[in-house]
This record gives sequence, structure tokens and C-alpha cells, in this order.
Amino acid sequence: MNEPSSIPVFPFAALVGQDALQQALLRAAVDPALGGVLVSGPRGTAKSTAARSLAELLPEGRFVTLPLGASEEQLIGTLDLQHALREGGVAFSPGLLAKAHRGVLYVDEVNLLPNPLVDQLLDVASSGVNVVERDGISHRHDARFVLIGTMNPEEGELRPQLLDRFGLAVELDNCFDAGVRQRIVKARLAFDTDAAAFRASHAPATAALEARLCAARSALATLDFNDAVHAHVSALCIAAHVDGLRADLVMLRAARALAALEGAARIDTAHVDRVAEAVLRHRRREHDAPRAPASEDTPRSSMPDASAGGDWDRLEPDPVGTAKIKQVRPLAAKKA
Repeated sequence: MNEPSSIPVFPFAALVGQDALQQALLRAAVDPALGGVLVSGPRGTAKSTAARSLAELLPEGRFVTLPLGASEEQLIGTLDLQHALREGGVAFSPGLLAKAHRGVLYVDEVNLLPNPLVDQLLDVASSGVNVVERDGISHRHDARFVLIGTMNPEEGELRPQLLDRFGLAVELDNCFDAGVRQRIVKARLAFDTDAAAFRASHAPATAALEARLCAARSALATLDFNDAVHAHVSALCIAAHVDGLRADLVMLRAARALAALEGAARIDTAHVDRVAEAVLRHRRREHDAPRAPASEDTPRSSMPDASAGGDWDRLEPDPVGTAKIKQVRPLAAKKA
């Protein structure tokens, strides 16, 4: 469903301590063909807040959510076969994919959706085209949107095949930095007290972000990859033992999106290093595979969700330490 426009949106530029998440979302907004962003973390870590805020920066400003109980027809749309038989033409009723075109499609708890539905969703997110076929009749339409999927790992994982198809991944943690927590709470309280005034105070930063996104999208096609960049991407992906070549392609696209965002004249290996962790985080096959170089994209803290009626002020209990218990086998009986 579309987010009601009457609900004030927390400004993207006002998010606190969410550099990694913000950077990943901005890069996906520059090039939606990256395949979307998977955001994992506990409740109250700004996942839905950031998604709504990003949608406001896009030309159409559309924010569409996919509910957990959605059917395939709700997602991709439906064809009226009776109309086709009577009139000889295609009557198409748009689904959520069509409504999200040029905006944000937000999928909360994506790990709880049926795998076939997630598969279709990721297909369209990467191709930008939705094809609906039924009984020999087909219809296709553009569906270029920024896909943002969120999940709490404690509630289940995605299959590796589906994980790999998300372009970027960001993992959020609870914030235990007192200074950052205070900044988060102060910003939220100021927004709740007077949303209009709070948004007005961040209007210049919001306008600057909108301009950056527009310029970056226009510059994207002008940037190309040299052999040094290709070689660096290959080395990082080989070191991470990734399956296939999707990681290489996504890393190149993400580096190009970053270069475009920064107004760079060319893509270099430094851009690759800064996007590598978000590309490889969910694709590494071995726990001891070398990690990508540290960057400003490493999450340091989190901000609570700002959804109306949400649990932004709820604090999760401290995790209880666990230890592996060695299984002791019964001693064999002594021989008489």
C-alpha cells in the first residue's frame, strides 16, 4: 500500500549514526539495477525510517510496502481474460510492482515471505521490467524501483540463493554508545514535538541530497571501468570465495554509483574498497575469508524506527552470553 502523504517523514539527512545504511541506500537509489538493499538487525534500528526517508528524495516520492500476506497477483498485477476475449485487447490491473515504479518498494521481514514471491520480486528489481503472463496472454511494464528488504536474523534466514540476489547488505546493531543514543533521542523528540519545524531545519540538506541524486543518475552512464578497477574487484571476490559472478557485477555497479554520487571524473579502486563490504557481507562462503577494507560504511550505531505507533523507544535486552557445551559420551563398561 502507498504511504499516506499526510504523515510527516523523518528527513533522511537527520538520521543519526547510520552512515553505512544511508550510503547503501543512496547508491541503490542512483542505480536501482544493483538489486536492492537487504537490511538486517533487531527492532528499533531505523530500518523503516530510512526507507521512508529515502523515498522522499526520489522524483516521484513513492513509498510502497509489500505486506507479509500478499499474493502473487497483488505483487505482479492481474490480466482480465474475459476482457481480452471480448475486446481483443489486454486489460491489466497494476500490482504493487507497478505502483512502486520510480519509488521505493519496502518489504519488511522479507525472510518470512514465501521463497517464490521473493524470487519474483528480485527478478523485477534487477531487470526493471515486470512481465505478467496468463493463458497465452502477456503484458509487460517498467518497474524500476529501489528495493529495500529488512529482516531480523533471529526470526529466520533467507536461502543463500536469495541472499546472493540482493545487491547490497547492511547489518545493524543495537547502539550502546551513550552520546549517540542521546543524539538519536533528542532528534526524535524534536521531530515528534514539531515535525514541520524539524523538517524545515533540515530542508537545505534534503534539497542538496535530492540534487546530488539527480546529478548522479545523469552521470552514471558516462563513467566506465578501467582494467585496474576490474582486477581489484576480481581479487576481492576471489578472496571472499563467492559463488558465480554476481558479486563482481554488483561491486562494479556500486563503485560506479559511489563515484557518480561524489561527482568523480572516473571510477578508481578506492571507490571499490568503500563499497566492497556491503557487496560481500552476505556472499562470503567461509567465515575466515578476508574481510574487505574498513570504510565509512561500517555500521557504528543505530537509530530507532520513526513509524507512527512503532516501538522506536523500546530497548532490547542485553544479549546473554552463550558457550558451547561439550558432549560427554558414557564410559564403556569395564571388562570383568
